[in-house]
Amino acid sequence: MNYSDNIKNCLKHFYGRFIQNTVSVVVVLLIFSFASCKKYLDIIPDNVSTIDNAFKLRIEAEKFLYTCYSYLPLEGDPGYDPGFVGGDEIWYPPVIGLWPRAIHIARGEQNRSDPLLNVWRGAQSGGGPSDLKPLWAGIRNCNIFLENLRDTSKVRDISLDERKRWIGEAEFLKAYYHYYLFRMYGPIPLIDKNISVEESSYENGQKRMPVDDCVNYMAEMLDTAAGKLPLKIFDENRELGRITRPIALAIRAELLLTAASPLFNGNPDFASFRDNDNVQLFNPVYDANKWVVARDAALKAITAAEAAGHQLYVYNENAKPISDITRQQLSIRNAVAKNFNEEHVWGLSNSYFGSSSRCMPRLVGIDKAETILRVYMSSIFSAPLKMAKMFYTKNGVPIDEDKALDFSVPNQLRTGTAAEKYNIREGYITARLNFDREPRFYADLCFDGGNWYMNDSKNGDADTYYVQGKMGELAGASDVAYYNITGYFIKKLVNWESTIGNGFASWKAYPWPRMRLANLYLMYAEALNEAEPGNSTAIEYIDRVRQRASLPGVVQSWTNFSRNPTKYQTQEGLREIIRRERSIELAFEGNRFWDLRRWKTAASELNTDITGWNVFSSATPSYYQERVEYSRNFITPRDYFWPIGDYDTRRNPNLVENPGW
Repeated sequence: MNYSDNIKNCLKHFYGRFIQNTVSVVVVLLIFSFASCKKYLDIIPDNVSTIDNAFKLRIEAEKFLYTCYSYLPLEGDPGYDPGFVGGDEIWYPPVIGLWPRAIHIARGEQNRSDPLLNVWRGAQSGGGPSDLKPLWAGIRNCNIFLENLRDTSKVRDISLDERKRWIGEAEFLKAYYHYYLFRMYGPIPLIDKNISVEESSYENGQKRMPVDDCVNYMAEMLDTAAGKLPLKIFDENRELGRITRPIALAIRAELLLTAASPLFNGNPDFASFRDNDNVQLFNPVYDANKWVVARDAALKAITAAEAAGHQLYVYNENAKPISDITRQQLSIRNAVAKNFNEEHVWGLSNSYFGSSSRCMPRLVGIDKAETILRVYMSSIFSAPLKMAKMFYTKNGVPIDEDKALDFSVPNQLRTGTAAEKYNIREGYITARLNFDREPRFYADLCFDGGNWYMNDSKNGDADTYYVQGKMGELAGASDVAYYNITGYFIKKLVNWESTIGNGFASWKAYPWPRMRLANLYLMYAEALNEAEPGNSTAIEYIDRVRQRASLPGVVQSWTNFSRNPTKYQTQEGLREIIRRERSIELAFEGNRFWDLRRWKTAASELNTDITGWNVFSSATPSYYQERVEYSRNFITPRDYFWPIGDYDTRRNPNLVENPGW
């Protein structure tokens, strides 16, 4: 491959068009082609002469901009994203090898000597590729880019509009890298000025800044960047994945929502956390106005997103005759797994989700290539029983609140009927917990006896693929390492256009949806409930999300079906509803990991046992017995933040370590 072809291929990767169709074993080839792009994307200047050359011409400056982009964390890769398997949404068999390292965080194995997923220094990649990038280096390159592009005597062959846009993109990236670090480590240094190439932040004696200073700095930069960015991408063939105004405003809203939440807003646990100069890093005084700021930021982001044409995704194709129930499931599934759909405010073209095989059970015989299919249909990403219980009943309320339906014995055996044939195999015996649930339960999860509709289902959606999950069956725990450990499979993350067969499996990857419009709606509802208790608009935005899931509105559901019919009328009750709605709607997308931290509920939620059905049984009665897989130990307040680590704190005495580490 010559240099010109290499550049073209790398640009194609950057703009999110390197994967458009089915991905199968050919994914190996994609890995190698991606590796060939590394030298091009990682144009990190080594000396002043190189920097000067980088800003003589537009084409060279554009390469440097791509270098700034290349530090974006791979949030669609479970090996890099701590939110994916680092919490309580997804669990993993005990024989885990080296991938993904985030499961060790979930097991309480974070440490100070060699921190896991260490983006501060760029270490502990999470197994697999060992190129986790230090975000401080990304910030350094953004500073270099901004310093040079703001100098109008440089890059003479660029238009004013393009110069402005590129500056906005680099400002966003710089702010986002700060925010990513802030969310993980708490108060951080603020690197506003260019740092010499030979030195990094810790070698310059940088100090951690107070939380409020960090938030104000990042929010202002994101707002400034938003004003320079386009409302939407018009040249989709070349530019999908580049930063737009709605993306910048959405991340700003998320930042301000995080800052208003209990972890950062008046948290007494960190009241005594000070630096070596006795500067208090956390403000222990609660500030109600932070919720007002978060509310306004969320509405501003929603307004921009809707103006750009973003809307909640609804499946409206008519290629196949399917039931309304299956069509509803495809609306929910495709909201995540359909490439750059209208709900994706920010789809990550740098990070495609290619782990469908680790969610997918074996649904067909494997007479051929058995060893390969055991890996490529491994279903090792398992949803704990607590996640299955979290979804609402078909009446739109929690299973322990529904006065019309009895879930007191969740493992009671029941047989699927013709009325339930689109969700549960007719005539199949499964647990009571799997009946009478909301559409998102059946769209997001599958289980022993549950239907799994795919594009290549040959007999329609009433007689489609279904899971046989007991020991010795197709999807059962019959392998020492590759099996589903809880009995709940994550259907939501598998693109329905992937194909399976006797001896082969072919997966369709998709850009990871870092920010969906549904997330923004629920962010706004949360901030509104905190800023203006009793404002019915909060319920209106929750109901927008529920309506897509074919659920009654909050008022109707709680009034008619809940044992606590007035719950939504109090700020505390609506807060609980909103938080549960987020955990359901955004399940398995990595958001709950951070939500539990900012809400300061991780201490309770992450100290509960991980449980599932007894997947090592071949008999139905014994299979449906709850089994403890792992007993969690989340230490508070220590585990709310990453340790910076011995290496960096020793090199820079001005960096105080996080409490408890």
